[in-house]
Amino acid sequence: MRLDKWLKVSRLIKRRTVANEACDKERVSVNGRVVKASYEVKTGDMLELRFGPRTVKIEVLAVTEHVGKADAAALYRELL
Repeated sequence: MRLDKWLKVSRLIKRRTVANEACDKERVSVNGRVVKASYEVKTGDMLELRFGPRTVKIEVLAVTEHVGKADAAALYRELL
C-alpha cells in the first residue's frame, strides 16, 4: 500500500492530500530515509513523522486497505 494512503487509513494524518504534501516536503522518513508518497509500506517499517517541532516515531504493525476508526490504532505502535 502507498505511504500516503496508509497514513490516511491509520488516521495519523486526516486526509490523503495532506499526507501527500507531508511526503513532498520531506517530513516523512521510513527506516531513516526520506521517501515519496508512492513508497510501498511494509509490516515492520519504522516511520518518522515531523509535525513542526514535534517528531513522532512509529512502527508499522499491519497494512490493511480498510479499517474502522476504532481499530486504526492497531495498525501501528508509537515508539519513544
